[in-house]
Amino acid sequence: QVQLVESGGGLVQPGGSLRLSCAAAGSILSISAMGWYRQAPGKQRELVAQSTSGSIHYADSVKGRFTISRDNAKNTVYLQMNSLKLEDTGVYYCYTDLKSYGGSRYVTYWGQGTQVTVSS
Repeated sequence: QVQLVESGGGLVQPGGSLRLSCAAAGSILSISAMGWYRQAPGKQRELVAQSTSGSIHYADSVKGRFTISRDNAKNTVYLQMNSLKLEDTGVYYCYTDLKSYGGSRYVTYWGQGTQVTVSS
């Protein structure tokens, strides 16, 4: 059994910063990717940033403002969000593609979501 626990969301003014964290716990053999999606009200879930083995990808809308990082020893992924804009408001979901002990393939797991609200 694997669980992802997110933290760090909240209310911030435009131009402010927040740091999200997501820790994966359980029977984890190997992680191939970790990342973040977000879903704004009335919109589809979109990829914000992802970290795979050897590469990092950002959505164009967050390049230069957001930074994704991982602590592989802790199975944790972070999202540092700077210069936040109103349009960054939404529920942020972390995910990981991992293989469990005894498993034969990589499976995607999701966090519970954390609300980020950018408002003046």
